Parts: sequence; C-alpha cells; structure tokens
Amino acid sequence: MSLQPIGDYALLSDCNGAALVGRDGSIDWLCFPRFDGASVFARLLDEDGGHWLIRPVKEAEMTRRYLPGTMTLETRFRTDSGELVIVDALATGPNEEPHGHALGAEAPHLLVRQVRCVAGEVLVEFEYEPRPEYGLIACLLHSVDGGIVARGGAARLVLSCQLKCGTDQPWLRTRFSLGAGQCRCFGMQYAASTEPLPQTLSQEQLGQELKTTAGAWRHWSKMHQSYRGPWADLVHHSGRVLQGLTYFPTGAILAAPTTSLPEEEGGRRNWDYRFTWVRDAAFTLDALWVSACPDEAYKFIDFLAGAAFTRLEKGHPMQVMYGIGGEHDLSERELPHLSGWRDSAPVRVGNQAWRQTQRDVYGELLSAVHRLQDYLADVDPLTKRFLVGVADAAGRDWHLPDQGIWEVRDEPRQYLHSKLMCWVALDRALEMAAWLEAGEEHIERWENTRAQIRQAILEEGWSDEAGAFTQAFGDDALDAASLVIPMVGFLPGDHPKVLATIDAVEEHLTDSQGLVYRYLSDDGLPGEEGSFLLCTFWLAHARALAGQIDRARQIFEGAAAFANDLGLLSEQVDSKRRELLGNFPQAFSHIGLVNAAWAIHQATSSGAPSSAIS
Repeated sequence: MSLQPIGDYALLSDCNGAALVGRDGSIDWLCFPRFDGASVFARLLDEDGGHWLIRPVKEAEMTRRYLPGTMTLETRFRTDSGELVIVDALATGPNEEPHGHALGAEAPHLLVRQVRCVAGEVLVEFEYEPRPEYGLIACLLHSVDGGIVARGGAARLVLSCQLKCGTDQPWLRTRFSLGAGQCRCFGMQYAASTEPLPQTLSQEQLGQELKTTAGAWRHWSKMHQSYRGPWADLVHHSGRVLQGLTYFPTGAILAAPTTSLPEEEGGRRNWDYRFTWVRDAAFTLDALWVSACPDEAYKFIDFLAGAAFTRLEKGHPMQVMYGIGGEHDLSERELPHLSGWRDSAPVRVGNQAWRQTQRDVYGELLSAVHRLQDYLADVDPLTKRFLVGVADAAGRDWHLPDQGIWEVRDEPRQYLHSKLMCWVALDRALEMAAWLEAGEEHIERWENTRAQIRQAILEEGWSDEAGAFTQAFGDDALDAASLVIPMVGFLPGDHPKVLATIDAVEEHLTDSQGLVYRYLSDDGLPGEEGSFLLCTFWLAHARALAGQIDRARQIFEGAAAFANDLGLLSEQVDSKRRELLGNFPQAFSHIGLVNAAWAIHQATSSGAPSSAIS
C-alpha cells in the first residue's frame, strides 16, 4: 500500500510523458513515452509498482524548488555530515524555435537525475526497480558498457550510470559515497522492443541534457508569460504546469497525468484522467490566455477538428473526451494487481465517460475559440465548418438531458449548466459569425434558439425554494456550476439572482475551511468526495465579478493555501486532514486559480471586472 501523501509529489514533464517525484527522492510514477502509456514506475498506486529512489542514507532535512522559469526540480538534503543536491528533469530536447513553440518537439524520452554533494560527505542510497505495464512485469537487468539494460514486456530501458548490477534480482540496490564537489549523473531512456536499443550516455552528455532542458523551459516562459497582476508567481507557475500537461505531438491537453488517485481515502471514486476532455482543454486555453500567450491554440483546435468532425457531420453529439493521439475508444478496465493509493481500489485504466453525452462542451469550446480568435487567424475552411457544426449541435440538442459537467454516472438529467453552455455556444458563434463565414440561415436559427435557452434558464433554472439557480431544471439542489452564470456573461455579476446564488453556494456548499463542494445531492455512486478546488476558485471569481473584492481575495488565498510547497494543486481537498485528494496535479484547479486571479486583478485595477472564460 502506498502511504505517501499526494501533496508530497513534484511533477516532471517533457510535454510527452510525466513523472512524479516524492519528497523522499523516489520517482513513484512514470509513463513513457506518452502521458497515457503504461507506467514504468507505479509505487504511487502499489508498493510493488516500481520506483527509482536516490537519497541520503542518514536522516536529512529536505527543501526543494523548481529552478526559476522551469519544470526542472532541485531537491536539497542536509544531513549532519554533508549536503546533497538532486536535480531531476524529463529531458525536453532543445527549444530553438524563435517563439518557444518547440518545447518537447525533440524530447528523447530520457529521465535525468544529477546527484551532487555540495558540502561535507554524504552516503547515498540508490534503489532502481522498473516495473513496466503498471507493475505487472519484473524486468531482467544486466550490465552493459556504461550502464544497465532492463528488459521486460514491450519495453526496454537503458540506465546510463557508473554502477553494476547482479543477475539474480529484478532490481538494483546499492550505496555510494560522495564528497564535496563530487557529482554523478544518471539517465534512463525508453525504447519499445521493436526499436533500436538506445546507446548509453556519458556524464557530460547527461549534464548537457539537464542544461538544455532548463534552457528550453526558460525560453518558453520568456516568450509566453507576461501577466503582471496579483499572485504573479502562482499564475506563471500554473501556466507552466498547464503547458507541462500538453502533449506536444498533437497539442492535446490532459486533465491530469495520473490515474486512480481517489476522491476519498479508501474510496472507489478513482478515475483515469490521462486524456483530453474538450471542456478541460478549452478551459486550459483560456487560462493560458492569462498566464501564458496561447500561440499553440491552433494546434489543439486542429487536433479536435480532426478527432470530432465526422461525428458531428453525421448528426451525433460531440464526444466529450479523446485520447491524446486522437483515439476515440477509451474503454475502462480495472487493474486488480494494484492495491491503489492507501488501498483505494480499484485502479482504473481508461475512462468510460467517453461514452457519455455532456452538452456543455459546445459552449466551452466556442468560448475558448472566441477568446483566442486572434491566434486562430489561419485556420482552414474545414475547421471553420467544424466550429459552425459545434454551434448547430448546441442549438439542435440543448433541450435534451445529459450527464452534465460532473459526469454523473446515473440517468441523464436536464442540467442547468449544460443549458447555459449551449447558450454560450450560440452567443459566441453569433459574435464570430462573419469570421466563421456562417450563412444567414445559421445566424437566424442561432439567434432564435439563444433566446429560447435564455428564457428556459431564467424560468426553469431558478428555484424560489432554494433562492438560487439550481443543479437541474425543476430541482432545488444546489450546484457550484451555477457560479459560472456571471463568468460567461449570461447575467451581470451584481444581478440580484446571481448574488443570491453566490450566497447560497457559500452558505450551503462549503466545508469548515470555506472550500466548495461541487454538489451534495445523490449522484448514484458509493462513497463521498472532498471539496473541489476549481469550485472554490469559481466562488472567488464570482465574488470579484460581484464587486466584492476583499471577500474574493480571502476565498482565493484560502484555496491557494492548499497548494503544496511547489505550488501544485490536486483536484480536491480533505480539509479536515488538510490533505490533497484526487489526480495530481489537476489542470482544472490550476485553471481556476489563473482565472480567479485575473478576475480579481481586473476588478481591482479597472473597477470593471471581466472573465478569462468569457
């Protein structure tokens, strides 16, 4: 059973795959060569899932940080005999494109670890146990010139190092001593069994890969990040995290780089988030508009048009999520050999939500396109035809039930948020009608349907009993998604019904720490969940739009305080234990942080707040 708190981990990314490094110097999660690939290390989910640990043998005081402007991790261990610094990175390769758009384009699928003694002498503990295919395979290790090769299943791993291994165990465990000024580099490369075996790399080559990777991230940050408002460090860091969750080959954007980290310790609400949800990706592009110039937006829109066009053309609802390579079938299965984080089983691979209908995605996509229109000047006619089809689908199907933004695994309902976002889809399409080259028949139909949706929301989405906009038409249950109403411009932030809804959410949907639950109504699933960080940032955002800036700041800072020491946020929080829950790091939470910071900044500086998701 894995016991390490979720918040103890740091993210490494090469914009192709991801790793998580614990405070103890152990890499407990790594998926190569893609984010959604079968893991090489999975101790995050089971003690026998595989790991790679480097740390002092003696008890040590630990501090860590990302090198400025990068996702390169520096961990410093101080013992009573000396001081050890470990620098970890997934190598991105060079990023020499003038505008920094090539981050991850030449990623060599290489994990580099540099161990340096900066004072005294330190005895170092080293454990290396790759377990491909989610821990199913115990590798065969054998020494070669300049390193160690691990073979098992469809993967071959080459560890460049100055160590030797025996032949009787599927792991390497050893110790070595470093004195002040001494340094060792290690690098693990991945290759499929059908590919040539990578050559081992020298100490100099590994050191250069670290320098190249830090330089690549800094170039991206310099060319993309210009936000100068409050909490700028958090906003810029969130921008890098969101970029780190982007799959360079297609432009697809992940919800999170992990699977099955639970919404409740010991619970069953454990899902695989290593895919691209249309909603999450659209939100991410909007957040990057604030935290980092989203020049790569066209790449994702092109990816999505290719993945979804034919389905829309046949009159079907748009699929809500795709594999990061454009895959449609994301069938879900369980991995019974993994016990799960703190025995939170089952561990799942794939996500059955790909079969759901969630009509809000039309609005999120067209809202992002509307925001980023200046970056999409060169989209082709086929992509514009696709976007027109998205608006047509919203207008055609808005009145039908669905599973909603929260992917409730129960019977479809008339969710208010889904209706709202269909209104947004038509509203933004009308504003972009000339650019989309939409015909008059489209425009007239969109205008009429937009008015119908507005009337339905105002009449059927409001509950006098609840004194608020509610979760679904004809219902009295509250839902934090109603906070989006002023953010998308459906009603102004100081409208009486908006203010009443904000007050109702804060009074009835918050925990003892003031963090917001998504909803408290029965969703057909066993167990409970934590409070939701995105919804808490929505509350701060909504307060800012209402002109309640001091309260917005308090809510924002209360939520941001749950970030770990590296500024990373998960999906949810167990506020009683003050512990992060859910997949990690979570794009949604960082998106909420960025947009709320922007709304507060706008409200403070101009007195006329706007939204980063309008």
